[in-house]
Amino acid sequence: MTRTRWLLTIVSFAATIAVSWYMIRGWSDSGGSLGLPLRAHLLALTAVAVEVLARALKIRWSARAAGIHLSLGTAVRTCLGGDFGAAITPARSGAEPARFLVLRESGLRASSVLVILYAELFLEVFSLGAVVLVVALVFRDAGVVLATLVSMVGGYAAVILGIGATALYLSRRDPAGPPPPWARRLRLTGGRWRTIQIALVKLRATIDSVEHVDVRPAVYAFLASVVHVGIRLTVLPALVLTSVSTAPLAPLALWPLGFLYGAAVVPAPGGGGAVEVAFRAALGGTIPRELFAAALIWWRFYTFYLYILLGALAAGNTVLRAIRKTEDYEAEIELQEQ
Repeated sequence: MTRTRWLLTIVSFAATIAVSWYMIRGWSDSGGSLGLPLRAHLLALTAVAVEVLARALKIRWSARAAGIHLSLGTAVRTCLGGDFGAAITPARSGAEPARFLVLRESGLRASSVLVILYAELFLEVFSLGAVVLVVALVFRDAGVVLATLVSMVGGYAAVILGIGATALYLSRRDPAGPPPPWARRLRLTGGRWRTIQIALVKLRATIDSVEHVDVRPAVYAFLASVVHVGIRLTVLPALVLTSVSTAPLAPLALWPLGFLYGAAVVPAPGGGGAVEVAFRAALGGTIPRELFAAALIWWRFYTFYLYILLGALAAGNTVLRAIRKTEDYEAEIELQEQ
């Protein structure tokens, strides 16, 4: 990454750590500690392992549904590499370039990679909707937390599906020639418009491939995606309920899911402390004071920091190359526009 983006990442992570430290100090005065029972950590680690495996199987079965062979090891590297790229870039913008390059370097054609990535994205939306529907039935008396989660998920799904529908519409039209008036108004001219033209041609080939999917592995991929989303509901309850079994389950399960998907719209890498502040505002009165600091720190570790470590180990160099290539391409486009 460029020095400016590295500086932004460092400042954002410093802010995140500072906010966490401030909260730890505040709750330490109430007799709290960062210690949790061993079984809490074992349950959280199990949830992480299941979540990563479910995502890897989702990617592998999505590929198989389109007739593409993908090893489980490559699928795991793709997932973790995307997590690492998302964590160190604003608004998780490095996730897809990282996944794309990991898959390309495994020997897949660009068109095959796009099929897999599009399938993963849309399975995420539909499985998220399925999980929210189930929890809405199970926790129908949850009140504001359920309404907030449904609105956040609905907004996220609407944006993703809207982008997909727009891309589908444009891919069915002839993208050749100069940019249309709407593109010029958005400054999508020159190199930017050529990039969109190339992407629309690839998207058309991708959609043609999706129209001939194998249904059985596609269903397996959807079920794996449901598991991947659903298991995220269990981490904070595992950390808290092993110490205080009387804590209410609904807010412990539902709020974190909203935090994880809501963090995607925060421009600062790692959230810049926004996730920690939201955690305090939503759950400060639910988690006992003596347990709050430990719950916050370990929940962030098992849902964010651990994925950075695993992603760096699995595909760190590849991810950094992907981000660098993206930035170089953006810089080249900017020079052409001047």
